[in-house]
Amino acid sequence: MVLDARGERDSCAIAVGEGNTIRFLDMIPFPHSLGMIFMQLTEHLGFRGGEDEYKVMGLASYGEPEYIKQFRDLIKTTANGKYEINLSYLKSPLVGPTLLSQKFYDIFGKPRKKGDKIEQRYTNIAASLQARLEEVVLHMLEYYRKKTDIRKLCMVGGIALNSVLNGKILASGLFDEIFIPPAAGDAGCALGAAYCIYHLKQGKKRCFELKHAYWGPGYSNEQIKAALEGAKLSYAELTDIPRQTAQLIADGNIVAWYQGRMEYGPRALGSRSILADPTREDMKDIINRWVKHREDFRPFAPTVLKERARDYFENITDSPFMLFVDNVKPGMRKKVPAITHIDGTARPQTIERSVSPLYYDVIAEFEKIAGVPVVLNTSFNVMGEPIIESPEQAIRCFYGTGLDCLVIGKYLLKKPGSKTDIQRG
Repeated sequence: MVLDARGERDSCAIAVGEGNTIRFLDMIPFPHSLGMIFMQLTEHLGFRGGEDEYKVMGLASYGEPEYIKQFRDLIKTTANGKYEINLSYLKSPLVGPTLLSQKFYDIFGKPRKKGDKIEQRYTNIAASLQARLEEVVLHMLEYYRKKTDIRKLCMVGGIALNSVLNGKILASGLFDEIFIPPAAGDAGCALGAAYCIYHLKQGKKRCFELKHAYWGPGYSNEQIKAALEGAKLSYAELTDIPRQTAQLIADGNIVAWYQGRMEYGPRALGSRSILADPTREDMKDIINRWVKHREDFRPFAPTVLKERARDYFENITDSPFMLFVDNVKPGMRKKVPAITHIDGTARPQTIERSVSPLYYDVIAEFEKIAGVPVVLNTSFNVMGEPIIESPEQAIRCFYGTGLDCLVIGKYLLKKPGSKTDIQRG
């Protein structure tokens, strides 16, 4: 299932993969678009359409679906497993900075301006939008699941990055396996185009499985050391990177973690990450205040050892790309408060040692110290900037924010006041 704002003509496609070919079952044309509606509502709520939809998803947890009836009128489901947009909520023609009609504003009120206080009305709009999106997508999946009798699902498109929706699909039990690639939105089109040529045009057999996202640029310890010395910095050389990093985290430090090849897709998955102690209730506020400088309603995500995921989360056993929101088990929420959202959920990444041994070992060592096989993991950047790529960018971000320590390759940088006894070299 492809769900996006729009392609060339369509905004939704349902297809069946057969061997190395794809057979399309149905298409839904623009402007009947879930992605477009979500984008317009993102702008209505004072965020950037096409960029900040994930903020609306997070904001929804703070509201109630007060406007669900109105959204059911805006997005209608049909008996044949599809949906259609009530076009009376949109302008005609569809031009200008907003596509919403006066009818929409008469019902939902004036838009929020960037920087304005987020009133309860706006959180309720977000909650209603999210709830209707989940209803519509599950309606479609139930229909096509019965029609095809296929119990494996692949989802792509911008809507497939809505991890709350993905968690509801997982919990529904409709499918035995769900695959969503790390770059499920427009950024994945290049890879899709390459495999379209390879399989559909050239008829080649399937030969590759995307098991991890570490496909970006990487830098050697020699290159990292040259960047450190080029900046006239002193540093320590770590002798046991996992154990020493785990101790830094357990001591209460906010640790920038820069290792190996960069992640492919929008999530930091343990190569360009900021790591912290999830057992500290105040850690979310500390990172927001000193490092990320972002909206306080947005949660932080955990990375958990794969074999321990079901100890902490209700449904997730395998989530290497951090694309499913799941309920934290009630008995575990007080153990990991920094990664538990207001509604008792989290968006975990599961990690296997065979995929990322160094990152896995950090978490395993942290469990020995703190008693939980989980760390708080957020992207190594500040709000509004891309994730760090090069050693030079890592150094600038480290010294331009309230980070305590930087573990970059086998080297450690720390600031005065950081909680560590590791000596500098």
